[in-house]
Amino acid sequence: MKKNMRPSLSVILSLINRYWFLTALFSICLITVVDGSGILAAGGKWLKLHRGPDLVVVLIFFFSGLALSPEQLKKGLMDVSGILLALVVIFIAAPLIAVLFSLFPMGTGIVIGLFMVAVMPSTLSSGVVMTAAAGGRPAHALVITIVANVLSVFTIPVVLSLLLAMIGQSAIVSIDKAAIMIKIGILVVSPLAVGMLLKHFFASLYHRIERKLTLFNQCLILFIVWIAMSQTHALLVGSGLTVALIVIMVFAYHGLLLLCGWGLICLSGRQHGQWESVLFMGCQKTLPLSVILQMSLFPQYGIALLVCVLHHVVHLMMDGYLVERLRK
Repeated sequence: MKKNMRPSLSVILSLINRYWFLTALFSICLITVVDGSGILAAGGKWLKLHRGPDLVVVLIFFFSGLALSPEQLKKGLMDVSGILLALVVIFIAAPLIAVLFSLFPMGTGIVIGLFMVAVMPSTLSSGVVMTAAAGGRPAHALVITIVANVLSVFTIPVVLSLLLAMIGQSAIVSIDKAAIMIKIGILVVSPLAVGMLLKHFFASLYHRIERKLTLFNQCLILFIVWIAMSQTHALLVGSGLTVALIVIMVFAYHGLLLLCGWGLICLSGRQHGQWESVLFMGCQKTLPLSVILQMSLFPQYGIALLVCVLHHVVHLMMDGYLVERLRK
């Protein structure tokens, strides 16, 4: 009996080691939800109120800057066709797929949540980390996320208003453009520049700890997920069947978005190392901006916030699995 158990245990440990990020991601979500005391959720909420996610994003881009060189950033800027492909997925494919899903019978709050997800730009953190982990070009991913987030301050009010009109909802969607520009400068551009500058002076030290920094960056993504899950702990616990239906919906939505992105990549003929940034940055959506919009425009639809958070968690799990497969 013991002899039969040993191989099984070694296989399980091998799978956990291979898919450690995916395992950790699922474990954090599960532990946060089933924590009856609410201590974990309370800790995440406290960190959210005290700029925890902002600090994590700064660290991620600081370490990303350490990994980059001016030549890599220049190549990322010059790949205009890749940037355009990603923008098509972000600003055209994502809303159109959301419109298709809205044709199915769903609650108004769920549809509003999906629409908010659809109009969001690419994430500021996880997509860059996953692009690098999958063997792609993080410099190109950085350029895409900066361009997409700048453009989103002009596209979101227009596109979200059009989508809401389709379901009989009206809202004056306004975004503080200056505030978002300043935020991108502080959270993304500044730490990125500092990291690149330090690498110039401490290149030998960086190469000795490169793998550890990559691992640490992935752990920072897990930290952001925990904070996100903490914000909707009460809704997750009290809406079992609804949560299950939303998970299925966002899984299908992100899956279709990935297929759309992959189709465009195949048509463009991009090679390995050139398409990872397009796929991950094109399909991953930022969470903080959608949370701000829900709280300011639709506070009566708490379920919309749940859709945004669950989509963020689900797409990280799906893309985390893709990263592991691509790495293999």
